[in-house]
Formats: sequence, structure tokens, C-alpha cells
Amino acid sequence: MKNLIKAEFILLLVGTLFAWTNFAIEFINWINKQACTTGCAVGLVNPFLTPCFYGALMFLASFIISALLYIKINK
Repeated sequence: MKNLIKAEFILLLVGTLFAWTNFAIEFINWINKQACTTGCAVGLVNPFLTPCFYGALMFLASFIISALLYIKINK
């Protein structure tokens, strides 16, 4: 069970970093008034209204829960 929780923790960590990196790219492009071609937004769309932002929030929430479980199981 510990190995499964550790694998879940690592997967969610990588997913969270990837999601927030995509959001950061969109945000920087939006601030600079450039169209984002690599993320969820097409054109000059507010990045807080894109699926990438909501996905990043869900990954973050899942990662936090996984981190709490990982900490608890390793005490």
C-alpha cells in the first residue's frame, strides 16, 4: 500500500507541476497581450477562465490530499 500511495503522490506532483506550468505560460502571454498557442486558451482569453486553470486547481487539491495521506502513512 505504501508503494501505491508513493506512486500516486509522485504522479500527482508531476501532473500539478505540468498543469501550473501551462497556466503560467498562458498567464504570461495574456499579460503581454500575446496569443497563447501552447495552452488551453486560443487567442487573448483570460487564463482564469480556461480549462487549464480549473484542471490545475483540481490537480492541486488532489495533490494536497495525496500529500497528507503520504505524510500520515510514513509517520
